[in-house]
Amino acid sequence: MKPITSETLFELKNVSQPLVYKDRVFYLETRMDKEENSYKTSLWSIHTQTKERTQWVSEELNPSSIDISPNKKWLSFVAGDKEKKPQVHLMPLTGGGAAPLTDEKDGVSTYKWTSNSAAVYYQSSEKPESEKEKEKEESKKVQPKKITKLQYKMDGRGITESERTHKVKKIDLATKTVSVILEKDTPFRFQYVSKDESFLLYVDRLNPDDEWVYGASVYEYDVAAKSSRLVTADVPKGSFSFETVNEDEEVFLFSGSDFGYAFVTLTALYAWNRKERTFKRVSEKDKQVGDTLIGDFQQKTQGFPVKWVSSTEFVYPVSAFGKLQLYKGNLDGENEKLVDQKFHLTDGDWVKEMLFAVTYSDLETPSKLALLNTESEELEELYNPNSTFDKDYQLAEVEEFWYKGAEDWDIQGWYVKPVNGKASHPAIVYVHGGPQVNYGETFFHEMQQLASEGYGVVMLNPRGGNSYGQDFVASILGDYGNKDYEDIMLGTDYVLEQYPEIDQEKLFVAGGSYGGFMTNWIVGHTDRFKAAVTQRCISNWVSFYGTSDVGAFFVEFQLQRDISQADELWKMSPLAYAQNVDTPLLIIHGEEDLRCPQEQAEQMYTAMKKKGVDTKMVLYPQSSHGLSRQGLPHLRIERLEEIKAWFKAYL
Repeated sequence: MKPITSETLFELKNVSQPLVYKDRVFYLETRMDKEENSYKTSLWSIHTQTKERTQWVSEELNPSSIDISPNKKWLSFVAGDKEKKPQVHLMPLTGGGAAPLTDEKDGVSTYKWTSNSAAVYYQSSEKPESEKEKEKEESKKVQPKKITKLQYKMDGRGITESERTHKVKKIDLATKTVSVILEKDTPFRFQYVSKDESFLLYVDRLNPDDEWVYGASVYEYDVAAKSSRLVTADVPKGSFSFETVNEDEEVFLFSGSDFGYAFVTLTALYAWNRKERTFKRVSEKDKQVGDTLIGDFQQKTQGFPVKWVSSTEFVYPVSAFGKLQLYKGNLDGENEKLVDQKFHLTDGDWVKEMLFAVTYSDLETPSKLALLNTESEELEELYNPNSTFDKDYQLAEVEEFWYKGAEDWDIQGWYVKPVNGKASHPAIVYVHGGPQVNYGETFFHEMQQLASEGYGVVMLNPRGGNSYGQDFVASILGDYGNKDYEDIMLGTDYVLEQYPEIDQEKLFVAGGSYGGFMTNWIVGHTDRFKAAVTQRCISNWVSFYGTSDVGAFFVEFQLQRDISQADELWKMSPLAYAQNVDTPLLIIHGEEDLRCPQEQAEQMYTAMKKKGVDTKMVLYPQSSHGLSRQGLPHLRIERLEEIKAWFKAYL
C-alpha cells in the first residue's frame, strides 16, 4: 500500500448535506481539483435499497444549500463561482435541467421555501444606486475606505463596512415577480418564514445601537406591521440562533448561550413558545450542543442538525469527549443519550422514527454516507467516495489515551503512530486552535501524512478546549499560558513514558491560531523541542486587541483585560519572552488573515531575528485564517511541504 503524501489531498472526497426524499438520499460530493486549483462539488442521489447512484447536478454549477420544495416538485440549490454570483436554482424532481430562479447582481446568501411552494424568500445585499453610479464614474481611481464602526472587517471577507442595503426578497415561481419584504442598512441573517408568511425570523446584533455590546440574537419581524421585536428579550446577554420549529409552529428551538462565561459559555438548546412568549433551556446540562471537532479536509458540511421526531421530542448533537453524541430531548427538559460511538457525524437528515441519513468520519474514515439507527447505534453504509483511497493507502494507527494534567485534571489525547514503525522515531506535539474546539474521533489528513513520513503525532486536548464541560472550557479565562501550558507539558511527558520508542532528542512542536500562540509560548518557556512551527499565530495581545477582526472582544472576554491594562497583556504575550527562545522557529501566515493578522507573525519573526534564532517566515497570498482547511489547494500542499522540510532539517 502507498504512503499518504501531501498531494493525497487531491484524491480525497467528502460527502455532505444529506437530504431524504422518499427512498432516496440526495447529497453533495466535493473534491479538490489539481489542474484548476479549486474545489469541485456535484449533487447526487442514492437509492437506500438498491444503492444505485444518480448524478443530478454536475461540478460545473458547484451546488450547495440543497433543499426540496414542500410540494415535492422541485430540487433547489444555490450555485455560483468566482465568475458568476450565487443564485437560487430549481430542478424538477421528475427530471430535467436546472435553471436559475433568482438574478441578483451580488448574489444570494440564503433562501427558504414558502409552505405552499408558490414562492421562495431569499436574502441579498446591494449598493444604493448613488453608490453604483459613483463607482462607474470613478472605476479607474483608487478610492479611500472610510471607517466609522468598531467591527469593520471580517476574516475571509475583508473590509465589510460599506454603503449597502440588506434585503429579504420574495420571488413568485409562476410570475417571477420579486418583492422586498424586509430591508435594513446593516447586515443581518434571514432564518425562517412562517407558514402563513405573516412573520420572519432573522439574527441581528443583540443591541444594534451599541457596538460594544457583543452578541447576536433572533428577532421576529411582523411583515404587515413592518416591525421587529427581540425573541430573547428575557435573556439580556448572549447569542442565539434559530434551529427548527415543530409541525404546528407552536414551539421553536434555538441554539445559543446566555453569555454567563462570555465567549466560552457552552451552547445549549432553548425552546421558545411563540404564543405564550416563554423561553427556556431544554438540553442536557453541562453539555456543548453542536459540533466542536476539528479536521482538515471536509467541505460544505453543515453539522448534524437539530431535528424534531414528534410534536414534543427532538434529537440534537452534543460534542463530548472527542466525539459527537446524539441526545433525544423533550419540552419538559428530559434528555437521554441515544448515540455514543467513536465517530464524527458531520451532517444528517431525519428519515423516520429513529432512523437518520448521515455523513460521518472517524480516525480511519475520511467521509462516508450512511443510515444511522439511533436505537441500535449501528451504521449501514450507503456510499463511500473514498473506496479506492481505502484500498491504495496505508493509514497510521491512532490510539486514544487519558492522563493527569495540571491540578490532577483528567486530560484526553490521541497518539498517531508512525507508519514505518521504527523503534526510534521523532514525534510532533501538535496543539489545536480555538482554543474552544477539540481533537477527536475524526479523520485528519495532515496527521496521517506526517505519520507516513515517520513521525509520531501527539494530539492533546488541554484545558480551555471544548467537549469536557463548562468548568473545563472556562478554566483558562484570564490565564492563558499557565495551566494549559502545564497540561501540554505533562501530556508530552506521559506520551514519552507510554511510548518509549519515541526519540526524546527529536521532539518537535507545532500549532495554529491558539495553537500558534501556544507554540510561541512554549518555545519561550522551554528548550525541550528540537524545532517548532507556528501558524496563523498570536504573539502580542496588545496589538492583537486593535488589529484582529475580533480583537477587542476576544481580549476583553478571554483574557479579561482591556487596552488600559497593556502591561498585563504584555506579560501574557509570547513576544515578551522572545529573549528566552533558542528553538528554531518556522512562521507560517496567510496574508489576508484578519483573525490573527499578519503583523502578529512579523513581530515574532523580527524578535527571532534579533535574538539570532534560526527562523523563516512564509507568507501565503490570497489566504485567510482558514488556509489549512479551505485555502487554495496548491498553497495547502505547499504549506504541508514547508512544515515537513523544516522538521526534516533538524532530524
